[in-house]
Amino acid sequence: MTMRYRRKENPRDKGRSAGLQDGRLDGWRVGAAQGITDYTPLPAPRSDLRVMYVPQGFEAIDQGVIWALEQSVAQLTVAPADRMRATAEQIRPDAVLVMNGLHVFPPDHLAQVQAIRQMGILTAIWFVDDPYVSDDTPSIGVNYDVVFTHERKCVPMYGSAGCPNVYQLPLAVNPQVFRPMQVPPQYRSDICFIGMGFWNRIRLFNELVDYLKHKRVFLAGGLWERMPRFAELNPFIHAGWIPVSETVKYYNGAKIVINIHRTTEAGEDNRNSGNWGAESINPRTYEIAACGALQLTDSRLELPEQYEVGAEIASFQTSDQLISLIEHYLTHEEERRRMAVRSFKRTYRQHTFLHRIDSLLRVLESHKK
Repeated sequence: MTMRYRRKENPRDKGRSAGLQDGRLDGWRVGAAQGITDYTPLPAPRSDLRVMYVPQGFEAIDQGVIWALEQSVAQLTVAPADRMRATAEQIRPDAVLVMNGLHVFPPDHLAQVQAIRQMGILTAIWFVDDPYVSDDTPSIGVNYDVVFTHERKCVPMYGSAGCPNVYQLPLAVNPQVFRPMQVPPQYRSDICFIGMGFWNRIRLFNELVDYLKHKRVFLAGGLWERMPRFAELNPFIHAGWIPVSETVKYYNGAKIVINIHRTTEAGEDNRNSGNWGAESINPRTYEIAACGALQLTDSRLELPEQYEVGAEIASFQTSDQLISLIEHYLTHEEERRRMAVRSFKRTYRQHTFLHRIDSLLRVLESHKK
């Protein structure tokens, strides 16, 4: 009788096989996304407004706004916060749009805004950190002609503070930066989360330690050393800031990207003594989706208005629900890939900065001095 022996699989061969499989799946995902972009024209808003934009220093958001304005207005000038008044006096734009008005802005920020308004120039500000800094933003907003906030729960807050023209304007994504791509093996993971270790995130990940330590995990950001079981996840943690260009690669290399919104409670890393709530989704929601990555996110009331939950994006409320979803999508490759591509499609069709700037410019046109 002839004995047949099965050759023991070499771990290196197994790893190579897994890498080839990942590459094939990546190719399908990137190809499907390319097909969507080829046949989905982005909006082409055109305005006669000459706009001066003052960035905050949020790279992904500022890049997206500038990219969209460049394609949408008659003339765009980008000015630093400490040169707002001088630049406006020199170029005399029709409107000045300020991003957030916090952190990098000089002590005379509001005096500069008042001087610009006295020149007959329309001023607008877009708050994108609400409600986490709501102790500071209303007193800033009242100095502007028009206030935009990404958080719809904060619209009445600005109205009560005396802001005459307040609009909700959701955040969005720059598809020139956040996009599907194939990435080298060092960016691959089963589970990825990139963000600061705010206390609600600390509590959740601390509950996940026993599960996550047996997976391929990439966790990045600051403050994670506050986690009680930090030492057990430390091998997976990249401390500190990840550049936007690298974030895009890690999203693309992950089978699952987790998104956890920041808690709103006063004192939990926030300046929100009024305990203003939050219903709107964060920019990370759009950025992950724009990379064609499968996203598991905690739920916000606005989420089902922006994405079809269960078909384009999956949401959870507890750590047990999150573990169950991770297990499901790690073992259902085709379902995971198809959901990710549907999420990309929705984002590209409805949630780019071109879509948001189109809405913003319509408002500015209606208030033009």
